[in-house]
Formats: sequence, C-alpha cells, structure tokens
Amino acid sequence: MASRKFEFVRLLDNERRVGPTLASVSKHWQQGKECFLFVSPHDDDVVIGGGLMIQSALKEKVPVHVAIVTDGAMGYCSLEEKDVISSIRQRESFAAFRKLGVPKSNIHWLGFPDCQLTLYQGRRPIREGEGCKGFTGLQNAFTDLLRKVRPNQVFLPTSSDLHPDHQIVHRELLISCFHATGDIWPELGAPLERTPYIHELAIYCNFPTPPKLRIKAPESAMKKKLDAILEFKSQKQIKQLVDSLSKAGPWEYLRPVEFSFYNPMIYKNRFDDQPGAMRMGL
Repeated sequence: MASRKFEFVRLLDNERRVGPTLASVSKHWQQGKECFLFVSPHDDDVVIGGGLMIQSALKEKVPVHVAIVTDGAMGYCSLEEKDVISSIRQRESFAAFRKLGVPKSNIHWLGFPDCQLTLYQGRRPIREGEGCKGFTGLQNAFTDLLRKVRPNQVFLPTSSDLHPDHQIVHRELLISCFHATGDIWPELGAPLERTPYIHELAIYCNFPTPPKLRIKAPESAMKKKLDAILEFKSQKQIKQLVDSLSKAGPWEYLRPVEFSFYNPMIYKNRFDDQPGAMRMGL
C-alpha cells in the first residue's frame, strides 16, 4: 500500500531518529523561526535533488526560498531557442516551483552567466550594467541574499558533483555563509546571528561521504516532484531523468556539512612523546 505520510530517518552519532516530521528528528529545530534557502546552480537542480524536502518544509509551515544562480543561457537544445532560452527557462522555473508550492516572490533569480561562473568567483567592483551595491561576484550576491532572507538552514548540491558550476557554487556559498555572519561588507545588511546549518543534495553524483538524513515521501508528493521536473520542457532529456527518478522511488537523501574552525588543541597530543614510540630522523 502506498504511503500517505512523510517519514524521516536521521542518523546522529550513535542515535537513529525516526519520525513523521522534520521537527521530530532534528537536532536544532526552532519552531516558528525556521527558514530554508535552497541554492540551485541551475534552475532544475534543487527540484531534482530536493523536491521532496521542499514540500515537507512547506507542510511544516517553514518559509522556503530558492536562489537560482545561473541564467540558463547554455541550456538550449535547439537552434531556434538559442537566443531566448534564458526567458524560457525562467518561465519554466516559476511553473516548476509553483507546483511544489513555493511562491514566486520567494524565488531569487541571480542571473549569472551559465557555464561562466569561474569568471565570477569572489567579489569585485562592478563594471557598467552589472552587480549589486557597487560590487559583483558570487560572494557578493550570496552574502547579500543570506542577509536579506536570513535562513537558519541552507541546501545546495553536493561538493562531489562533476558539474563545474555545482562545485563553484558549493565553494562560494560556504565562504559566503561565513561572510554573512561577520561584520565585513556592511552595505550588504546586518550580519546573521549564526552560521546557517548546511545540507547537501545529490543531483548527478554520489555524496563524498554517506548522507545522514533520509526522506520517504507519500506518492502524492513524489508525483508533484516529478510533475515539477517535467515543467522544464526545453530540456529534451528531462523525460529520461523523470523515468529514472520514478523507478528509484519516493526517497531523498541529505548530507550535513559541518564548519570545522581551526583549533590547535586537537593536534597537540599527536606530538607528545609516547612511551615506546620509535624515533626517526627527518
């Protein structure tokens, strides 16, 4: 019999938490204060990797924001669409996220050139016709958005993905989460009170280490996710992806990303003289 409810399993150290809601298995849940930001290098990425998580968050009354980083200009599959594919994919994005329940006002289209993110790493003063508040670059855009939306949890594609845009977004977003909590760049708004909890989604490749959260969704939620993906009609291979996800079943997996700030004390004992240790020259 098909499941009619969400089920969540979270692995915490030696503990296995199982529950019907995100709140019931979470370690740091703040009821009434939760706000989620999904950062999607391309318009369809977080629908593919997080369509069930988005629905489960909305079901628990958590505000969901989506940042689409690139303009989709390199995603054309026919010469007729080459010069208009960005506007087509923007319309498709709004339709896809509407199916998942995300309001248009919560979708942030950052508009960086598709397949050119290497040119926009970091932050630099703007040239004519670009940028935000005198500067451009991924770190500028991400820090500005983080301080505006003020999420306490952030979701993005895994660092092990082969797509260069995904890798760059991963690196730039993580350092931007650090920037957003500091006093740097005050023109981008007030600092966040703490670094958001960060979670990876699998899009095309496996995680670098095993995930810690599993979502099992009702068939109705899985159907919404697949229907949302199918809104990206301009992507000719999308039906094949939907068939693959459909066969895999109504599951998603997430991997937490921990900020491990440098602490010299964790290395101190490694260099203490150990009884019976072999002494070797350099």
